[in-house]
Amino acid sequence: MGNCQAVDAAALVIEHPCGKIERLYWGVSASEVMRANPGHYVSLIIPFQVSNHNTVGITQVKLLRPNQTLTLGHAYRLITTQEVMKVLRAKKTSEAMRRQRLNSVWKPSLQSISESGSLVKGSDTPTDSHNAL
Repeated sequence: MGNCQAVDAAALVIEHPCGKIERLYWGVSASEVMRANPGHYVSLIIPFQVSNHNTVGITQVKLLRPNQTLTLGHAYRLITTQEVMKVLRAKKTSEAMRRQRLNSVWKPSLQSISESGSLVKGSDTPTDSHNAL
């Protein structure tokens, strides 16, 4: 009679894109796993429990550096290079759009402030009539 949970905690799980599950019972470096699976990155799966439910969702997938070690008791997923590049492009596009929205919001405000003369040139603070000489 054994304890299945103890065995699972003493293993690390690697999920392949095809759905294959691999269990290892020793620590291994991410570079070794990537060498055995060309064109893939190793990511740590960080689970969370959905409130008021018994379901578990994935909140974050963190890419590992090649020099990092996969540790027992954690689950990892192999992600293709194409998926990583797709996410990076989307993130870059999203960041550019966010900056563009911020610039469009702030530019008119700054122009109206400079036109009204309420900012001293070269200063970030509004002028105060009591401080004027």
